[in-house]
Amino acid sequence: MKSPFAPPRPIHLGTPWRWLLPVLLVLLFLAVLLWLPWQARQMESNERQEQLIADTLWVEQTIRLELTRNEDALDALRADLVANSLSGAAVQERLAQMLKNGHELQRVLWLDARGRALASSPPGLPAGPALAPDSGGAAQLARDTGNGRYSDPAPATAHGGALMNYHLPIFSGEHYLGSLVATYNLKTLLDETVPWWFAQDNAISLLADDKIVAQRAAAGMGRGVYTHKRPLDLPGASIVLATDSVKSAPRLLPNLLVGSVILLALGLLLSLGALWRDVARRLAAEDALRQQMAFRTAMENSLVTGLRARDLEGRVTYVNPAFCQIVGLPAEELVGKVPPMAYWAPEVMDEYQQRFASVLAGTATPQFETVFQRSDGQRIPVLIFEAPLIGSDGRQTGWMGSILDISDRKRAEDLNRQQQEKLQASARLATMGEISSMLAHELNQPLAAISSYTTGALNVLGRAVGSGAPLDAALLKPALEQASAQAQRAGQIIRSVHEFVKKREPERQQISVQNLVDGIRALIELQARKFFVAIQTHIPPDLPPVSADRMMLEQVLLNLTRNAIEAMAGVAPARRILRIAAAFENGQVTVSVIDRGHGIEPDVAERLFSPFFSTKAEGMGMGLSICRSAIEFHGGTLSHSANPEGGTIFKFALPGQPTPA
Repeated sequence: MKSPFAPPRPIHLGTPWRWLLPVLLVLLFLAVLLWLPWQARQMESNERQEQLIADTLWVEQTIRLELTRNEDALDALRADLVANSLSGAAVQERLAQMLKNGHELQRVLWLDARGRALASSPPGLPAGPALAPDSGGAAQLARDTGNGRYSDPAPATAHGGALMNYHLPIFSGEHYLGSLVATYNLKTLLDETVPWWFAQDNAISLLADDKIVAQRAAAGMGRGVYTHKRPLDLPGASIVLATDSVKSAPRLLPNLLVGSVILLALGLLLSLGALWRDVARRLAAEDALRQQMAFRTAMENSLVTGLRARDLEGRVTYVNPAFCQIVGLPAEELVGKVPPMAYWAPEVMDEYQQRFASVLAGTATPQFETVFQRSDGQRIPVLIFEAPLIGSDGRQTGWMGSILDISDRKRAEDLNRQQQEKLQASARLATMGEISSMLAHELNQPLAAISSYTTGALNVLGRAVGSGAPLDAALLKPALEQASAQAQRAGQIIRSVHEFVKKREPERQQISVQNLVDGIRALIELQARKFFVAIQTHIPPDLPPVSADRMMLEQVLLNLTRNAIEAMAGVAPARRILRIAAAFENGQVTVSVIDRGHGIEPDVAERLFSPFFSTKAEGMGMGLSICRSAIEFHGGTLSHSANPEGGTIFKFALPGQPTPA
């Protein structure tokens, strides 16, 4: 008998329940293994369906875009036809161009109000009515509404796929002029607009009343698993774009998740390694780029040359501090601006506009001088170098200009010009000093003659007054005429000297060589008589004039003739002949001063035009140097050569224009 006070026997609950948790865990694991692949399969199936829908929408948009492009082309042609701005040949050319640009077009027609074809592409107008009966409803609807309408697809023919017409009416006000008709081959439309990669995975069809009118199935018919339909929404026609994928439903693989996890893990490790390497390379490249940018910025900031970059439209895209300093404007007021620029001077605005037009045309002048205007109104002369700005792909993206402030150079040139003018004036005064004794002798003769003639006239007057006899004018007239002639001669000599030595600014004018020689002939003859030199001139009467400063050319000619006369001082008197000849050769007027003197030695010829070099004991060595500078100032050249008859030929050439016949 069991005692009531005996402890109860423990119940072993774990015995029947100890496998429950592992079994539940195993079942849960199996369920997860079964559910996850199924879920992955469903997700993949949904993704394929969504991708198919997205691709179908893209194809639909591509077809609509192609149709819209042709609609716009027809609308533009309609506007030109209404404006009557095209000839029949031009209309035919436009239709042919549309057919060339749109391979999906079978034919493009221009119909009159009675439906007769006026122009067609391809050439060859159809006989009788130009439209098929099944297109008449769309044509009438387009005429009634005034807008373009599509016809329902016609059945496929033996020569191609189904055809569809687009009718665009032409109105001038309320008057119906006709229509433009574009015929589409729907099979070609699919071939042209559906990309190959989409056609490899799907069968694409165009449906009208649930009937296939065109189809593209590069990889065979679809399996009916992933399908989608999308209406094209064409005015006047009910066409549906249908896609049927050739892919079957994804298979359920038992090791899909395991393999995916392993592949993902390996891919993640590889991606992390590649990402780490890419980040390291990017950091190194960015550091090198920062150093290069800092170096370039420091180099550009230290330049005294202004830099300006412009795109192909002339818009300023970059300026450096030196350029901002030249024009007196900050960079934010320059970058992004288009001509006319704030630093363009008003007086050369036309020159800027012409040069900017040449830049846009791609024919910029590589080097030129111009003037900039600073913000304070100061004019700055600059020298600009233009070069194409080439991108990394080898195409030109704009123009890069280097701008130099040449104010100091211009001041130096002005100072040099002033020094040259002073040297020329000094040389003229020195020349007058050298011939002063001859000038006094030359003036003494006419003055003495004037004194003699006036004394004789006074004696005649005295005798007439003393005797009370009438005065005979015939006795006084020859004496007074001779005195007047001698006075004119002396005045001409004095005027020649005055014109030669007076100081003035260079002034270009049309000068004939004959007048130039006549102006200083008296001074040349003064020197020639001292050395018993005969003067011969050979100047053609039809020689064209030159544009030059008379005073400078007179100084050159007087200097050359004086050197030639002095070079013949030691030769026999019979050989002392000075020739001044002129001619027109190769568009230039040449003047030659020819002597028969001792000639020029080779070692002297090398330094003949050097400043401060002279073969004369009392010479300054500036005469020939000044002559060459004066001739080059006029765009000419000064040279010398040996005279075959003995002596030297000095020749200077100046640009001239032939006299019109």
